[in-house]
Amino acid sequence: MKLVLLFVSCVVALAAARPQTSDRDAVTLLDERQDNGNGNFNYLFETSNGIYTQKSGTPGIEGQSNMQGSFRFTLPDGTIAEVTYVSDENGYQPQSPLIPTAPPNPPHVAELLRIAEEQRAAGITFE
Repeated sequence: MKLVLLFVSCVVALAAARPQTSDRDAVTLLDERQDNGNGNFNYLFETSNGIYTQKSGTPGIEGQSNMQGSFRFTLPDGTIAEVTYVSDENGYQPQSPLIPTAPPNPPHVAELLRIAEEQRAAGITFE
């Protein structure tokens, strides 16, 4: 299931971010695939319009395929978007400066968490 989700997310990202010009003229520059038949594989694909993806996989301890790789494409403003990822028994873990992150907690949150932990340790509960 994780493999299907990973594949679908990669295809959607590539399709959504494809450049709007010269896609019809794009050609495959590189297409390398190696599958050892035992769950180990390598894949590398690149086109002339800036789409690139590579990944390698190994069998996982829970029967899944563990993968790591990256993909990149050109954004409408001409900059390159790149995502690296690991996908294993802990799920799909992408990394990219394009992925939004939560803002840091305000300074007082650490103090509130410390107080709450003290109250739990003292047996104080709230209903």
